[in-house]
Amino acid sequence: MPYQAFKITALALATLAAGSTCAQEVVKIGHVGPTSGAIAHLGKDNELGARLAIQELNAKGVVIGGKKVRLELLGEDDAGDPKQGTQAAQKLVDSKVNGVVGHLNSGTSIPASKVYADAGIPQISPSSTNPKFTRNGYKTTFRVVADDVHLGGTLGRYAAKDLKGQAIAIVDDRTAYGQGVADEFEKGAKAAGGKIVGREFTNDKATDFSAILTSLKAKKPDVVFFGGMDAVAGPMLRQMKALGLKVKLVGGDGICTAELPKLAAGTMDDGQVFCAEAGGVDGAQKQAMEDFKARFKASTKLDVQVYAPYSYDAVGVLVAAMVKAGSADPAKYLPVLAKTEGYKGVTGNISFDSKGDIKNGALTLYTYKGGSRESLAVVR
Repeated sequence: MPYQAFKITALALATLAAGSTCAQEVVKIGHVGPTSGAIAHLGKDNELGARLAIQELNAKGVVIGGKKVRLELLGEDDAGDPKQGTQAAQKLVDSKVNGVVGHLNSGTSIPASKVYADAGIPQISPSSTNPKFTRNGYKTTFRVVADDVHLGGTLGRYAAKDLKGQAIAIVDDRTAYGQGVADEFEKGAKAAGGKIVGREFTNDKATDFSAILTSLKAKKPDVVFFGGMDAVAGPMLRQMKALGLKVKLVGGDGICTAELPKLAAGTMDDGQVFCAEAGGVDGAQKQAMEDFKARFKASTKLDVQVYAPYSYDAVGVLVAAMVKAGSADPAKYLPVLAKTEGYKGVTGNISFDSKGDIKNGALTLYTYKGGSRESLAVVR
């Protein structure tokens, strides 16, 4: 082949390749969670759920506005720290993401929500439950789980009525999540006739609870509620055992993880811990969740911790709104996202109310036996 002909052919192929690349737009979805630190196992769980959604959607092929697009996940670590959370949010805004899944914690999601709102970028949290998250008036803020008014209140009633708590003590870690869910628990317990005999607080990095637990032991509680995460609840359970504090421990979704028995290092008695996860499936939806867990395990070689399915669905909801709007431009698909109604996810049907909260959100009550978590009931 003459050199000139070869040169023209190569140029033509390069032009076609460039055209093909341009035709397939990249849609960037951000994810933020604590992928370092004491609760990194939860942050990574959320991120892996989002990555699986991206992987499966790309395999199926996504067309937005008549063009095939390639989805890309940009992961950021907020270490569960509010300051780092807003920095991570700004980094995603600067990267011009089309939407965000995150953050894991209410304490990081709430300050970050202003950053996304100012930029007009939709944010769906798969796990933030503090009511304030969706009550700042931002049109960009959504969540796919029930909030602490529902979760904390339900646990409070359950502790007083079903666990027959005559003397209930409360400890929280002073984070937006921990304090918020503890406040709602206290309201629910009191409304159900429970007596609160003491309230103490710690922090989300603490490892020594001897002073708090000794003070509570003197008040002879039969139920202790902890508002915080499993990385703190595990050592707390170990120290309860050492002090001979024989109580039922109740907590929200922060402690309701597969890791809790390991973190408690064998000190949990069967039926001692009761917790609730903001979410849950029942009936025919159980099969869809089991199928997801199997795909997650095959892809990651890990078991689902808590909220990976909700991260997965959050990505799906964002992309579905883009497809329906015919655009990945946040300003164009945001109104469609806000009107999401009956999206069929692995966690159930997803619809948003005017605040961006999920409608008819479910809770699942759990206990632990033989080192494994067992479902007690799904409550709506």
